[in-house]
Amino acid sequence: MRKSSNQKQPTASSHVEENEEIEWEMRPGGMLVQKRDDVVVDDGASAPAAESTAGPTIKVTVCHGPAHHVLHVPAHSTFGDIKNAVVQKTGLEAKDQRLLFRGKEKEDEEHLHIAGVKDRSKILLLENPASKERKLEEIRKNNEISKACEAVAGVRAEVDKLLERVAALEGAVSGGTKVEEKEFVVLTELLMRQLLKLDGIEAEGEAKMQRKAEELYRPAQSSSPG
Repeated sequence: MRKSSNQKQPTASSHVEENEEIEWEMRPGGMLVQKRDDVVVDDGASAPAAESTAGPTIKVTVCHGPAHHVLHVPAHSTFGDIKNAVVQKTGLEAKDQRLLFRGKEKEDEEHLHIAGVKDRSKILLLENPASKERKLEEIRKNNEISKACEAVAGVRAEVDKLLERVAALEGAVSGGTKVEEKEFVVLTELLMRQLLKLDGIEAEGEAKMQRKAEELYRPAQSSSPG
């Protein structure tokens, strides 16, 4: 008697190819590389991003003075990416930033994972000394312009008062009142002093324009007494 055997029919295994669409981006220097996920600045509400082709996402803290900025970034990000991520938070352009990790300043093209940056690592941010000097120079110039504008305004106020006196004397003369010549001489001298004071004001920008306008306007006005 023959025994019937149930043989399993071999099944052909199906191989599914996963065709992932890869995005590319042009890096500084013209190198074409696979696009990384954007750096996420943590404001307390955003969650860490999922792992990407740029490696797992890590949490790093950028310390800038008393401020601490938490970022969630792909582990293969560069220090240049970190700089760009904190521009709005710090008010410093990337070129004005210096990033230090473990006591050493890092270049923009250096990658975090190669430098040893791991999850919960801290990076120190300092302002470039050249940036500080630029800001101090801008503050100095603004202060000088402000002082010059105030000085020009002061001269203008004094000259306006003198011109009112000149107009009053001219009105008196027109009305038949006799006015001594020395009155006009004194006023003319006072006007010239104000013009000399105006010439002595060192001015730049808006203050320089104001001083120039006064220089063009006042001689025409001060010539009336003579």
